[in-house]
Amino acid sequence: MHEPDPALTRLLLDLVGTRMGLAEAPLGRPADETELRASLKGLLGPAGNNPAEVLRRYTEQIEPSVISCDSPRFLAFIPGAPTKAAALFDMVVSAASLHGVSWLEAAGAIEAENQALRLLADLAGMPEQAGGTFVSGGSAGNLSALVVARDTARARLSLDTRAPLRIAVSDQTHSSVANTLRIIGVDPLVVPTEDHRLTGAALRAALLADQAAGDELGLVIGVVATAGTTNAGLVDDLAGLAQVAREHGLWFHVDAAYGGAGLFAPSLREKYRGIEHADSLVIDPHKWLFAPFDCGALLYRDPRLARAVHTQDASYLDAIHAEGDAEWNPSDYAYHLTRRPRGLPLWFSLAVHGTDAYREAVEHGLRMARHAAERVARTPGLELVREPELSVVLIRRVGWSAADHHAWCARLLRQGVGFLAPTVWEGETVARLAFVHPGITEEAVDQILASLAR
Repeated sequence: MHEPDPALTRLLLDLVGTRMGLAEAPLGRPADETELRASLKGLLGPAGNNPAEVLRRYTEQIEPSVISCDSPRFLAFIPGAPTKAAALFDMVVSAASLHGVSWLEAAGAIEAENQALRLLADLAGMPEQAGGTFVSGGSAGNLSALVVARDTARARLSLDTRAPLRIAVSDQTHSSVANTLRIIGVDPLVVPTEDHRLTGAALRAALLADQAAGDELGLVIGVVATAGTTNAGLVDDLAGLAQVAREHGLWFHVDAAYGGAGLFAPSLREKYRGIEHADSLVIDPHKWLFAPFDCGALLYRDPRLARAVHTQDASYLDAIHAEGDAEWNPSDYAYHLTRRPRGLPLWFSLAVHGTDAYREAVEHGLRMARHAAERVARTPGLELVREPELSVVLIRRVGWSAADHHAWCARLLRQGVGFLAPTVWEGETVARLAFVHPGITEEAVDQILASLAR
């Protein structure tokens, strides 16, 4: 199994070359479970199979039944659109079996990853000492950061581990934060939003009301702000929240998994005012920064606090822990130990294309969102739910039910026109388009909206 196999190498490299040579990735299609299971039956057993036959099953059965996030017509959820450079370098990372646990074992990979993290920290305006690691995505980043928030508060306030704690969130906060709080044993203080946005004024009012009622429910030790909500692409009042967090000694965590890419766009910079005060920040390059799955950037204002929480102690790990801060071990900044250097494809693509190209690609998504909004405003039967703030557009089809929206989305996918998923806004099912891919065109957007208006 470990001997060089030139024929297998050529077989797979040819497939990669074909895929990378496509002007536009195929959208894919849903699959029938019974049919798919039958088509793959018998491949795994005591004896192996001809690689060409296994690859045929993949290309004919598996790949077509996966909706391609890198298709420009993937407009559901938050798509992904890795650059060719990033996707190919991800193959290099895998082929070299690179890992990125510690400086001792992977200094070159970690230094390159840290360059990419430094670029993101600089865009956010975080201080020079800021740093962190790449994790699998926003969920892992939120979990790792809020564990640090919890344990730092316990240490700072000399609290017993059984003392109840809470973190302020809004009703628009990503579902992974609610899951994180449950996992780490911290309760939420849910703060009402103003027009679906968490504000400093609302947080201050909630804290004052909570103090007046007593602290039997637990001390509030942090707040989670969102820079780019998944449902509508809204950015919270980061400056106001940062100010209240400082006044009350709260850990200020910013979940910018989707929207953090907007830091590349000068046209959006004012919306992110206050993000520079974050104690921890999550940005997912596999969303709007064109890296392959799975790649989430986790940054801390003071990485020493994270290291005090996440460093794992074991006799076999003594060799990787140097005295002081001389060596950077990514395993010290999140709950992980074993990890692949998932930030390298982003680093390679940034180095190849430059930040100007990234700025233009992000701005393209913003332009497509504005184009869609303008087209909706001119189309009878369609209404804009709200003006797009980032690259998500919500559209009301007058007179349609939830079933109508779902049927429309299913029809578009069957026809290969696009992959969309409706969402619910204030109790109403509406159409939702998320623009990430730089290859999406005005003509494709017009085609989709025309089908919605019919």
